[in-house]
Amino acid sequence: MKEEQAFQEEKQQNVSTEEATETIQEQEEPVNEAAAMEAQEEDTEVAKLRAEAEEHQQRFLRAQADFDNFRRRTLKEKEELAKYASMKLVTELVPVLDNFERALATAQQGAETESFAKGVEMIFRQFEGVLQAEGVTAMNSVGQPFNPDFHQAIMQVESEEHEEGIVVEEVQKGYMLKDKVLRPAMVKVSM
Repeated sequence: MKEEQAFQEEKQQNVSTEEATETIQEQEEPVNEAAAMEAQEEDTEVAKLRAEAEEHQQRFLRAQADFDNFRRRTLKEKEELAKYASMKLVTELVPVLDNFERALATAQQGAETESFAKGVEMIFRQFEGVLQAEGVTAMNSVGQPFNPDFHQAIMQVESEEHEEGIVVEEVQKGYMLKDKVLRPAMVKVSM
């Protein structure tokens, strides 16, 4: 009987050990599932944060490229502005240059105005030198093919000396400021 009782107690102890193991396993499964879910959520969040960081990096690189382009563009505009800063002044001075030329042309007709003509010619040369220092040059149009970028045709004339489309006479001089047309030349073109 003692053996049977010992056997029963041992059996009962094994059963309670199994029940305890099952209880522990049942308690661990939710803990393991919760930990697995937490780990999965953390992985998802890490991936989301990495994607955001990559997006921010791309935005930063685009902004930096845009800034570099802006800097280059403004530098180019600034250089061009400095190059042609005197354009307005020179545009207003060109008609004065024309008047000087006209005055010299009429002064050569009379002998008594020789000293006057000499003084006006000196002023003209000085004025012309100032304009040349600013980059203003007169166009040479006569004998050149007509180009609407540089010439303004006011008349077509018949000419046996020149082919068709050649400038035969310059009515008003054209001027260039560095590499830009300041004023096109008024010309007569052969037909």
